[in-house]
Amino acid sequence: MIDFRGLPLPVNIAVLLVSAAIVWGAGTRMARLVDAIAERTGLGRAFAGFLLLGGVTSLPELATVITAAHGGHANLALSSILGSVSTNVLLLALADAVLGRDALTSVVAHPATLMQGALGILLLGIVAAAINIGDVELFGIGMWSAALVPLFGLAVWLTSRYENRPTWMVADGAPLPGLAPAEPEELKLDLRALVTNATAAGVVILVAGYLLAESGDAIAVQTGIGANMVGFVLVGLATSLPEISSMVGAVRIHRYELAIGDIFGTNLFDLLLIPIADIFFRQGPILAQAGRFEGVAVVLGIILTSVYVVGLLDRRNQTVLRMGYDSLAAIVAFGIGIVLLATIA
Repeated sequence: MIDFRGLPLPVNIAVLLVSAAIVWGAGTRMARLVDAIAERTGLGRAFAGFLLLGGVTSLPELATVITAAHGGHANLALSSILGSVSTNVLLLALADAVLGRDALTSVVAHPATLMQGALGILLLGIVAAAINIGDVELFGIGMWSAALVPLFGLAVWLTSRYENRPTWMVADGAPLPGLAPAEPEELKLDLRALVTNATAAGVVILVAGYLLAESGDAIAVQTGIGANMVGFVLVGLATSLPEISSMVGAVRIHRYELAIGDIFGTNLFDLLLIPIADIFFRQGPILAQAGRFEGVAVVLGIILTSVYVVGLLDRRNQTVLRMGYDSLAAIVAFGIGIVLLATIA
């Protein structure tokens, strides 16, 4: 393992910039490949974004969290996870700005995205309860952490069944004028080639994303930022870069369910990292180490996700500053949350 904190600051900055460029290219490519796979296999785009994009783009968090937990840095591991959750949801405001003319939530008419958002809130609520009540060890892992594993499996099962069931339909769910997607080049590839290319892109995202997160952590420490804020802001933002690139790539080809499924899916995968971190953290249940900072961070994640679930239900196509009112509300809430977290830190 490379000790990034022992490297000179200019070297870490160079590693961060190069890794960021690689992750951006691979993430953009990944969005198009997953869209083509969804088309070939009949998977719904919301579920494909949740399972494929969400799973792949959460890989950098996996490497970072395991490293932090194995090193005994429980707060860094937890704040990295929760920071990524909040930052990921905030990225929907970026997608909204890229869309520009219409509010993002007004052009997403598939109820599966609502299911994913609601399930994310449910799992975040479980984490909030664990932080407030405290965790106890059971067979080498925290009891609350262990509970997240079957709940995640339930979330995947519910989302997969919900994708193709006509439970209810949005009255004005037809695509808005002028938003017909272009035919992607990836559809010319057969399924085997698509899977091979997607696997290669996933490996690139894992390696470059890990280098990105580790160099970002080293830069934050070398410049004197506090450990909790390192995890929440800088490492959380660094490990969210794959989501940024894949989400923007999905929006550019007008696959809006894919973009939102990517974000909500990544957050569910990120919460699955808590029991994984618990396995590598050998000083008791990792959630028992959480304090006020992590408590506020998980509440912020709940609030931000709820804002977009409300936006998806309302589907009000009114914009301000090139984004919907829900995106503006999310930005304001995130800003207030950062101020509170900085005060606690």
